[in-house]
Amino acid sequence: MLGLDTGGTYTDAVLLSEGQVIASAKALTTPWDLAIGIRQAIHAVLKSLPSAHQAISLVSVSTTLATNAVVEGRFSPVCTLLIGFDSQMLERSGLTKKSGGSVVLISGGHSATGDETCALDEAAIQQAVRERNHQVEAFAVAANFSVRNPAHEIRAREIIRKLSPKPVTCAYELSSKLDAPRRALTATLNARLTPQIRHLIEALLEVIKHEAINAPLMIVKGDGSLMKSDIALEYPVETILSGPAASVVGATFLSGLQDFIVSDMGGTTTDIAVVSNGRPAIRSEGALVGVWRTMVEAVDVRTHALGGDSEVNFNRQIQLCVGPRKAMPLSLLAQKFPAALSSLAAIAELERLPDHATEFAFCNPQRTAPQTLTTLERGVWNSLKSEPLPVSAVVRNGSGLAALHRLVDARLVTLAAFTPSDALHVLNRQQGWCREAAVYGARILATHERNARARGAAATPENVSERIYEQVVQSTCRALLEAALAQDPGIERTTSWGNLGEKLIEEVIAGAKFSALLHAKFELARPLVAIGAPVSAYYPEVARRLAAMLSIPRHAEVCNAVGAVAGVVSQTVDILVNQTTFKVFRVHDPAAIRDYPDFAPALTHAKRASAELALAAARRAGAADPHVETEVFEKRAQSAADDYLAEATVRSVATGRPIVGHVN
Repeated sequence: MLGLDTGGTYTDAVLLSEGQVIASAKALTTPWDLAIGIRQAIHAVLKSLPSAHQAISLVSVSTTLATNAVVEGRFSPVCTLLIGFDSQMLERSGLTKKSGGSVVLISGGHSATGDETCALDEAAIQQAVRERNHQVEAFAVAANFSVRNPAHEIRAREIIRKLSPKPVTCAYELSSKLDAPRRALTATLNARLTPQIRHLIEALLEVIKHEAINAPLMIVKGDGSLMKSDIALEYPVETILSGPAASVVGATFLSGLQDFIVSDMGGTTTDIAVVSNGRPAIRSEGALVGVWRTMVEAVDVRTHALGGDSEVNFNRQIQLCVGPRKAMPLSLLAQKFPAALSSLAAIAELERLPDHATEFAFCNPQRTAPQTLTTLERGVWNSLKSEPLPVSAVVRNGSGLAALHRLVDARLVTLAAFTPSDALHVLNRQQGWCREAAVYGARILATHERNARARGAAATPENVSERIYEQVVQSTCRALLEAALAQDPGIERTTSWGNLGEKLIEEVIAGAKFSALLHAKFELARPLVAIGAPVSAYYPEVARRLAAMLSIPRHAEVCNAVGAVAGVVSQTVDILVNQTTFKVFRVHDPAAIRDYPDFAPALTHAKRASAELALAAARRAGAADPHVETEVFEKRAQSAADDYLAEATVRSVATGRPIVGHVN
């Protein structure tokens, strides 16, 4: 089985056979076109086992594409049809504030009982599609109370598909929870991601074909389970937090532990999750990514902008700071572009440094500037080349720097700067790239600090690098403490832990004494599993300060790629049974609502329907031989005479290993 993961710096590839990693490889991630890095990683891992491509029976990928697109606001234009919405519901959805297409209000919708409140305006749907089809890349449909009766969403989809070949997302398929505005937002988000996921999957399939691999392609969902690539094309929103979810699955697989805290430190972020009984905590209210709150369940992960490639700079108090922006390490820059080493050496000899002295920028390959660039952005773009230039030679003021950062965010430009990875190279705790470039970068930072503070002598590159290392250790300790305390209602951080709490935490993570007469320490009650390429440099010290039992499993540096193929296919279906009037129990089956005079037959129908739908969904998502488990969650209400069953949710979860073998 071939597992792949696209991280902020590296794209990893692993080959698993009989539960063991038999080969692994890394390639630099190419964020302007993820398929390039994936192709290089696949080629590298197959090179170590030349005959392996013929034996590969499954390919599975965890991807940051959807997550990054959401965070950065990079969306395709879509048309959203809101059925039965009023102006207040539209406002609450937030769709009027989000760019990327148009919103059309359509008459129709249902009540909380699933009864039609207004006839569907089919003519308005036809008009909306004809007018906007050439302006958008996908459609989204959300109807009021569609989770109680999806008939209007289903009919709207039929109409759209007759008039347009473009993909259509229905909100009822993404969540069974109430809250029509949020469900509409989730459907719109799914539609906006569809073209981007399609481009990635098409590129992946082309790579697999080129390497003569004849196996099914799976994608990791945000809850850590798998789904076939063609299903991911329909529901790309479910791949949000795919990377962190794969890290949790991989950590469970590699460590053999059931109850632990996992910390995944990559190039861009540190992701922390809590695992109990072999399963990660799930955020049932939906993943929160950037300003978007979806209604799709995902791993409850706490993400911090702290990684090996976080940019090191100075704050207003001339103190070294790590992050939050990501940059290419100077040691890697000089390895890829040897001429950059001479530029760094020349800058390091200067007494009077230019602004942004450690920063370089260059255009990403195969990218052309879009017509939407502002005049300032186009001016910066025209100043750049495919070879790195000092940022001081490209921008002259803060406005120019902001324009450059926007080009970086748009993946048109790569920014290089001093990073924690460079500090580790200076300290000889990491090898592989150009240490000389890292030393020059640390010298420049030391000179800048001396000039700004009017000190007599500059710190050494080693001293600067040790302070950066210490800051990463302390930030990691704080992130782990916050994640652990967040599991305890009433203790989790909201605004402040107070002066005593802050002092306690600061002293513990700094490894200092709390007071003259008191010794204080924290001790993680669960093992700490650390994964990711940089963890061996930082986490032994992190674990010492938090008195944690540390596990850095073998193959921790490619754990996410392992998680991509170690997961299972899992699909969940919820069906509601509620008492609409006295002695009328309604089953909100997606196929058609059904009424019963007694609760027992209604519940039997709901159990059968949910189990059948979950099994069908699991098989469609790629499960080989799924099994289903069904639970009933009852909600009772109180009356003057007695308590009675108000409603029950029947939940069926179908799970199975993915289908493996050769594709016909």
